[in-house]
Amino acid sequence: MKLLRFILSHSIFIAICAVALCLQTALLLHINLTVHLYTFIFFSTICSYNFYWLLSGYVFSGKPLPLFLKQHYSNAMVLIAGGAGMLYSIIYISNLLPFISLGLLLTLLYTVPLLPFKIFKLARKAGLVKTFLLAFTWAFVTVYIPYKQNPTGNFITLVMLFNNRFLFMLMLCIIFDARDSKMDKIRGLNSLTTVIKPSTVQYIMFGIFAAYIINGIVLRIYYDEPMQVIALLVTGVITAIVYFFSLKKQGYFFYYFLVDGLMLFSALATYVTSI
Repeated sequence: MKLLRFILSHSIFIAICAVALCLQTALLLHINLTVHLYTFIFFSTICSYNFYWLLSGYVFSGKPLPLFLKQHYSNAMVLIAGGAGMLYSIIYISNLLPFISLGLLLTLLYTVPLLPFKIFKLARKAGLVKTFLLAFTWAFVTVYIPYKQNPTGNFITLVMLFNNRFLFMLMLCIIFDARDSKMDKIRGLNSLTTVIKPSTVQYIMFGIFAAYIINGIVLRIYYDEPMQVIALLVTGVITAIVYFFSLKKQGYFFYYFLVDGLMLFSALATYVTSI
């Protein structure tokens, strides 16, 4: 149990999920990706999530930086290791550096509301932007960057998959936003669930879910892959079930294993039906 908590709390599991989504992209667009791209996605996800966690924890802890880092040295060590792995991987995919730089910029923009400077306080009120930005960043990193590594797929299908991944990640982001809404209000951070009442959020979720299913079916039909439609529908049903359970108070493992695990499940469903 301690090992599992370490893997979850240091963003190792979500990094595995990010790699799985890249594999799903390769399968759905029928492209081949180099192992160095997968390692880059893995280490960059570890790096970005531990950086965000450390920054948010420090900003709202009120503790001196040396004391805070001493208490959370394991996250700092994982961050350094992730950064090293990321830089090593870039050497082999240097042709993607412009797109990687854009992905890095998107990640940094998400951290702007946390920066303790008056000039950035206005960003804490940009609740809708925060939620959509994170979902867009996930789609950009796990769909567009892999496509640019091997741009042999059809551009129309790229757009459809990008939209599908964005909608899928948007649902997961809203689930996490709903969990954090009370704390975000205390900290003065806005998100979609802090500015819109819960009943309206549910309607928004239904609309996103419907768009996700329709868009996904069109993509699979384009490639004439009926088994992938089944994988999509199964993933959709599981996602809906997890969402309804999230409406009640849930614990740590529910969010960081089950909700995040939906990404891994989606990719596994695609892989199994592609065999």
